[in-house]
Amino acid sequence: MTEYEKKIQAAAEYIRQRVPFQPKLALVLGSGWNMIMEDMQSPVRIPYREVPGMVASTVVGHAGEWVFGKIGGREICVMSGRIHYYEGHDLKDVTLPVRIMKALGVEKLVLTNAAGAVNVGFQPGDMMALTDHINMTGTNPLIGPNDDALGVRFPDMSKAYDPELREIAKSVAREQKLTLREGVYMWLTGPTYETPAEIRMARALGADAVGMSTVPEVIVARHGRLRVLALSCMTNMAAGVLDQPLTHKEVLDTMDRVRVPYRAFIARLIELLS
Repeated sequence: MTEYEKKIQAAAEYIRQRVPFQPKLALVLGSGWNMIMEDMQSPVRIPYREVPGMVASTVVGHAGEWVFGKIGGREICVMSGRIHYYEGHDLKDVTLPVRIMKALGVEKLVLTNAAGAVNVGFQPGDMMALTDHINMTGTNPLIGPNDDALGVRFPDMSKAYDPELREIAKSVAREQKLTLREGVYMWLTGPTYETPAEIRMARALGADAVGMSTVPEVIVARHGRLRVLALSCMTNMAAGVLDQPLTHKEVLDTMDRVRVPYRAFIARLIELLS
């Protein structure tokens, strides 16, 4: 067993000792997505800093804790806030939580994020199900020696975003009369928001939204053979689309505006995915 495998197992064992069930479904909450925590029953909270080998999240709007409990009677594992590459962490630390989920028995992973809308047909508050991504960071969490116990050397990414899970999300959106866009997400490192020229590049390359997360988690999830659904909230129009500056406050304000329909959507989605 490699040192990294030992790190994964030590973290998973620490969590097992605190949690009375084995989750099959996990949810990662991006900026502003914590409204779903209002539906959590009998939560067991574990701050990231208490888990062996984990680093803490430092971003406003990210609680930085594992929460295990039930939503709508379904047992679930929730990462309340994620760890970002731009915080200065190695990508193996950024994606360690996904490895821990796999070790805990998770089979399906729902990732959420706040994103800037590149597609001018989108509006702030729209939800987008990711169909694909473009990695513009020049790096990858799987760079380095491959651990065959965790996954194959060259994982297939042709269907990184599970079509069946996406169809379930679309059915929930229709049921609740909620607009659910579909599109391509471009990952850039941040923490600066993109320039207008970078947004023109993103649009030319086929991106519908841009953001600073999610893609490394998807790569590692697929390496570990987890099924993935990823959802973005268009919290703002990307740089250059509107003549106004971009702020994190705008991101959180938009998420607060859509909290009621998003909360109902996620609760129903958990019910169908469990």
